[in-house]
Order: sequence, then C-alpha cells, then structure tokens
Amino acid sequence: MEDKQREQLGGNPDWMSRLPEELLDVPLWNLALPGSHDSMSFSLDVSSPVVRSESCFLRLTDRLFPCCTRPCVYRWATTQLSVLSDQCDLGVRFLDLRIARKPAGSSKLFFAHGIYTLITVKEALDELAGWLDAHPKEIVIIACSHFESLSDEDHAHLMEFILLLFRGKLCPPQETPTLRSCWSKGQQVIVSYDDQELQHPGLWNRIPYWYANSPDPKKVITYLEGQQRQGRPDGFYVTGLNLTETMFYVFLHPFQSMRMLTLNSLSLLLQWAGEQQPGPEGVNIMCCDFVGMSEFCSLVVELNYKLVGRGCRKLPASSKISAS
Repeated sequence: MEDKQREQLGGNPDWMSRLPEELLDVPLWNLALPGSHDSMSFSLDVSSPVVRSESCFLRLTDRLFPCCTRPCVYRWATTQLSVLSDQCDLGVRFLDLRIARKPAGSSKLFFAHGIYTLITVKEALDELAGWLDAHPKEIVIIACSHFESLSDEDHAHLMEFILLLFRGKLCPPQETPTLRSCWSKGQQVIVSYDDQELQHPGLWNRIPYWYANSPDPKKVITYLEGQQRQGRPDGFYVTGLNLTETMFYVFLHPFQSMRMLTLNSLSLLLQWAGEQQPGPEGVNIMCCDFVGMSEFCSLVVELNYKLVGRGCRKLPASSKISAS
C-alpha cells in the first residue's frame, strides 16, 4: 500500500496499545475490532480454475469458457487490495482466512474465494508472524474456515504449523482475554478453527459471522438490526458489513465489480457502523470489504471510546465460546 494513501486514511498500527487505561480489562469480545472480509482475496489468481464447491453451472462455464469465466469471478471475488501486514497497519484485528487445497499440484495449502490464490498459507502466516513481532501489544484474531478439499492429513499439518509458528503467542480458549491479560502473558494471537470434528485445546471454536447475503446495503442494515434485536452471541462474533453478489445481480451488471458495488454503498454502511456501540450488548468484530479504501478501520476503533467513563471495567464478560 502506498504510504501516501495510508497516511490519508489514517493508519492504526498500534491502536490497542494506545487505548485508555480503563479499557484494558474489558474482555476483547466487548471491544469493537475492525476486520477484513475474505482477507486474502487480494491474491486471487485469475488463471486458476473455479473451486469445486462452486455451483455446477459455474464450474461447467469455467470448463467451457475459462477466458471469460475466470476474469468475471476475479472481479467479483476480490474484496481486498493489500497484504495482511498492510491491513494490520490500517487497524484490522480480525482476519478471515478461507483455506483450500488446489485440485492438482504440490501439497501446499492456499486460500480461495471463487478461485484460488497465488500466496500460500505458510507465506501469509509467516508475514503475519513478522508483523506481530514488530507490534508486541497488538492482538490479532485469525479465523480459519472453509477448508476446500483438505484431507485429515492436511488439517493435522495445518494445525501443527499454526501451533509451532505462534507458540507462546497463542491465547487458549479456556481464558477470558483482555488487553492487560494478553500483554502480561505475551499472547497476541487467537485462532478459531471452523471444523467441529477436529479439536485442539489451543484453538477456538468457530466465531459466528452475521452476513445478509445481499448486494443491497439497505437490506444488509435491516438484516443486521434484526439480528441485534435477537441478542448477540456469547463471546466473539462478527457483524458483516460486506455485500454479497448473486448470479442474477452479476448477469444484470456485467461490467461492474465487487469493488464498484462496495464503493457505491460504503457511505451508508459506514454511517450505520458509526452509530453502533461496543460492549456486552453491542458490536464486537466488524468486517468490511476493501478496508484500505475508506476510514472504516479508524471509525471502528473510535467506537471503543464510547465506553470510556461508563464504568467499562465492570462490564460483564459474555461466556466464552468453547474450544474446538
């Protein structure tokens, strides 16, 4: 990311370490944390095949007309523009990592969103580990999910790699993490692993993600407000400000892209986000597409200051989500 653009949007590389003293004992699931939706989609490979979990129609179209299908999928599946370290510099503290094995080739694991990425899981997490070393008071939540075509052996190797890479930086799910407690133990990483059949005491269960599955920002807001009326989940959870295209929508807008759709909707979505309140009854993680193209991260970070002076030390901690 260009330094000029980062300065213009306002980088937040160490925002957690700068929060007021009275927020340091608040459970992390009662703070507002910026997140990026489909965090690795900046690395999608336009020459790769469509992933196996996509519809039969899309896979057939890809087989017959790859020169048309793949660029279209690329335009709509790309939701971020910069590497993980740049996202973290902006203030992102939740990373949505959708892991996949390519249908042929080496044993390396990649990421996927419609099509596969160029960057491997090892390369991305090594980069993140380096960023964490440079920012020892910042805490990042990594959500591993989807696991396209992974075998049991792939899962075992992936978990082993995560556990070895982050070692003492991992915060186990048996704890109630706060900034102060994590700092005292050198913990910087919370990893959720979205596979109910696989369990490890160092990894957290799936983090609920509210998303409206709609390209209409008004419907997204209506959906999120409906979810809020039903009550937030215990522990960590995600409020998704991201839009979702449908096949019908893409057909009607053949020259548009997810970037154009998002930019046209951001003002309304960010206005709604700025009206939210963190805390035991409020928002926690908020995810957005193209986090580097607006003030999204700064806006979400600023929500935490609404807790200052409101007895936030005494906020009741929601129950922890169980370990996977």
